[in-house]
Amino acid sequence: MTSDTIAAPRTPAPSRRRGSNLEKWGWIYMRASGVLLVVLIFGHLFINLVAGEGVRQIDFAFVAGKYATPFWQWWDVIMLWLALIHGANGMRTIVNDYVMHAGTRRVLVWALWLAAAFLILLGTLVVFTFDPCLGVTPGSELAALCTA
Repeated sequence: MTSDTIAAPRTPAPSRRRGSNLEKWGWIYMRASGVLLVVLIFGHLFINLVAGEGVRQIDFAFVAGKYATPFWQWWDVIMLWLALIHGANGMRTIVNDYVMHAGTRRVLVWALWLAAAFLILLGTLVVFTFDPCLGVTPGSELAALCTA
């Protein structure tokens, strides 16, 4: 067969390398995380913007109250992790599609994953170490709540 002919349908493909197919798992992750993110984000938006008093309820005390319960901490951390990994994987796909130089592509992909890892670490620390009483002065509105 020459290079200007098309293989007949159902012709076996040339043998592929063995091992894990990271592109396939990345594709599967994007679909699964996308579905989970839709549920998590719409739940987040409903609780924050629709339920209760709507957007008027969002203030420091609302956030402090949410982060006082492990359920909302884990909800937000899972949403953060899925969104950042989903976004970094999407950007990795764009870099792989459009950056032709292998060295530049490698540097950009590493930079994407390092930025995502840093933001995941920072966001997780903020959610789990959030202390509404940190830095409260005696005359502030939170002073009565934080003296206990």
